[in-house]
Amino acid sequence: MNFEKYFCAGRRESNVKVLIVHYHRFELWHAPSWIQERLALDFPQLQFLQLQNYDRVPEEIIDTDIFVGWSLRPEQFVAATRLKWIHSPAAAVHQLMYPELINSKVIITNAREIHGPVVAEHALALVLALAKRLPQSMRYQLKKDWAQEKLWYQQPRPREIAGAAVAVIGMGSIGREFTSRAKAMGMRVLAVRENPEKGTSGADAVYGTNQLDQVLPQADYVLLCTPVTPATTHLMNQARIAMMKPDASLLNVGRGPLIDEAALIEALRNRSIAAAALDVFNEEPLPADSPLWELDNLLITPHTAAVTEKLWERHYQLIKDNLQRFLTGQALLYEVDKHRGY
Repeated sequence: MNFEKYFCAGRRESNVKVLIVHYHRFELWHAPSWIQERLALDFPQLQFLQLQNYDRVPEEIIDTDIFVGWSLRPEQFVAATRLKWIHSPAAAVHQLMYPELINSKVIITNAREIHGPVVAEHALALVLALAKRLPQSMRYQLKKDWAQEKLWYQQPRPREIAGAAVAVIGMGSIGREFTSRAKAMGMRVLAVRENPEKGTSGADAVYGTNQLDQVLPQADYVLLCTPVTPATTHLMNQARIAMMKPDASLLNVGRGPLIDEAALIEALRNRSIAAAALDVFNEEPLPADSPLWELDNLLITPHTAAVTEKLWERHYQLIKDNLQRFLTGQALLYEVDKHRGY
């Protein structure tokens, strides 16, 4: 979109309204109030309104030019006749992929590069925890049980990750950042991406998504960090989990719908794969009656992979950079391909 033409056509910067609504029950995911305050200082020519909940969105969205938030209902979008750009402070934007928005001229950007480094650290920590059987050691610690022999004789045994093969499904920011860290630890990385012609991004080999079935039997660890689309929903279903090695582990730091949870539960109960580690789930918070809680070969973290005190400072810098680009008619960073969904 030619934003300079947009202003020349009669919209003055002083009339450009930026609506910020990023509410979440978890404090860290909730946009802090200083976001609006700092933006107003950096861009005094724009109008900023930050809401602490969604109650006033239907009335405020009508004359909004730029919306910062991860969720906007279809009927609210239809009413937003001045809307030109939506920025999601989340990486996943599947909740915005409805026909009215997809087929419009409104640009969507996301924060896909914001979370990559810290989520990659978490993913590597999960690999190490499973390899060194840390969850089991912690359980024995609570029992004051010196379980050296038990840990050795149980399957799978503690193992080295150097030389182990990890299939990284999705080579966005998380996948690329994880690859560099895994390589530094001596792992062999098999990258699976939609467009393998983009290269290995530091992996030992790269495959297309249509080659996933031949990659899974090679991997000691399978890491999911791909976006949720119709094609990736239940990407790891019963058939694909069955393709994994019996001593392999499945890890998910992407989104819950990437895995058929019922199929994973069955595989972990039957020990057809060794273990799994999940940071994301189909339903969050994970219900207390979920059978996932009871699996001794499953490591659960409560969607904390992206948790860091530096999070909103990173978000602010991206929003600021893109606002400057918007005002000067430049292409925006991290624009979403609406037809692909990421």
